[in-house]
Amino acid sequence: MGIETVENERVERSNSKGRKGKRLWKKVKYQLVEYHSLPGYLKDNEYIKGYYRANWPLKQALFSIFSIHNETLNVWTHLIGFFLFLSLTIYTAMKVPNVVDLQHLPGDLLTCLPSLPHMSDLYKLREELKTSLTTMDHMLPSLTRWHIFELLSNCLPERFSAGNHTNVCVLRSMTDELASIVAPLARRPITRWPFFTFLGGAMFCLLASSACHLLSCHSERLSHILLRIDYAGIAALITTSFYIVAYYSFTCYPFFCYLYLGFITILGITTVLLSLLPAFQKPEFRNVRAALFSGMGLSGILPILHKLVLFWPQPEALHTTGYEMLLGAFYGLGALVYATRVPERWMPGKFDVVGHSHQLFHVLVVAGAYTQYRGGLVYLKWRDLEGC
Repeated sequence: MGIETVENERVERSNSKGRKGKRLWKKVKYQLVEYHSLPGYLKDNEYIKGYYRANWPLKQALFSIFSIHNETLNVWTHLIGFFLFLSLTIYTAMKVPNVVDLQHLPGDLLTCLPSLPHMSDLYKLREELKTSLTTMDHMLPSLTRWHIFELLSNCLPERFSAGNHTNVCVLRSMTDELASIVAPLARRPITRWPFFTFLGGAMFCLLASSACHLLSCHSERLSHILLRIDYAGIAALITTSFYIVAYYSFTCYPFFCYLYLGFITILGITTVLLSLLPAFQKPEFRNVRAALFSGMGLSGILPILHKLVLFWPQPEALHTTGYEMLLGAFYGLGALVYATRVPERWMPGKFDVVGHSHQLFHVLVVAGAYTQYRGGLVYLKWRDLEGC
């Protein structure tokens, strides 16, 4: 009995030591390491000396989003940016009016105002409605061109009779109601697909970047896949940013519109194809990558200058160009910081966790994308109100 007890205690101590050893091994295995201990595929910036993750399982890599390492802020700067643009996309879809089909306007009026056919005198309503909507002319300059009142006449010809009479109070209430319905229907917003394509490109870029920085420490194969997706995301963001410029600047000039759209699309596809080359991902090609993406951005100068030549007297052209200059400044400064690896090259090891160049690059990319969003809203308002 005593021998069995001693044996059980010995086995228990042995198992306890084994469990402690496993926990200690896991703790050591998933510790952060220094630059010199990294596998070759993770060596990208020798000025960041520590706080690296290397060959972590996917589960540990995924949950490291809540821990401190040299990629933490790289992940969160673009992940927050992704949710920002997701919110902007939802907000824009809900608040900015959709394209209106004027051919269905009479039916829309009847749907919105089912009591309209039963009014006894729409002749006076028509006259008062003209008066009540004159204050909207500065917002809806194309109201008269679309012949709202002619559409009403065609919709309900028997009601626009000068011999009919109605109660004044009812007439005034119907005037207010009809005015509130006609006003949004009278706008003809420009198509939104270039604007939402840009928002989609921005979200793809930001989410791909966050995933790349979070999960690339898992394995060399996954790292190469995520880097290619990351570079494709950058190309998508730059390309779709200039969709807004090309489409809304040259809506009334289809040849130049499709020329610029085609050019920037081909340039973006070419950049993505080049990013698939294994050599493109090597650290020594950092300056080549920065130059290539900067070249994509600089290609947008030509359509911007062309826009200014065509629309120089108009304040909207100058306003949007101001946003585009700010966009170029953010992207250009970001590319410069990315290529030169400032400030960590000045003080290696001092910016490992906070403040190194890639984090600054991320912040500048989000700022540039948001600048283009604001400029895009100016384009939408411009084209909604003026058309061609």
